[in-house]
Amino acid sequence: MSRAYSSDLRERVLDAVAEGQSARSAAVHFGVGTATAVRWVRRWRETGERVAHKQGHPVGSKLDVHAEYLLGLIAADKGNPTLEALRTRLARERGVQVAISTLWGFYRKHGVTFKKRRGMRKSPLGKTDTPHGQPGSNGSQPSTLSV
Repeated sequence: MSRAYSSDLRERVLDAVAEGQSARSAAVHFGVGTATAVRWVRRWRETGERVAHKQGHPVGSKLDVHAEYLLGLIAADKGNPTLEALRTRLARERGVQVAISTLWGFYRKHGVTFKKRRGMRKSPLGKTDTPHGQPGSNGSQPSTLSV
């Protein structure tokens, strides 16, 4: 994708057109595409705007306006609702259709995590797994039974 033209170049093209030059001849003179210059001039004549539109996606999420509602659902439901259940409820009660990944990203941004299973109690025997190999070794040590 090519870079955006500078606002200075846009101004010079529009100034040349304002002084009586055609959009096509201004495009050739300043080395921009003809269609680009024509669009700039059309927009300037229709709206009076001389600056470029902001590029990229808008900052934020479409769920930001529903933040209080969504965070309240988590606080009210102590049964650890699933993202699918929250998504269904949001669609039913608010009429907002979102992907699960959008909902997950919203909650992650707000510091809410979803546990896949309950935590396990601590083993009375201590640590139950051992590292595979010792530092400096080329692999795991075979199990040996000492008598």
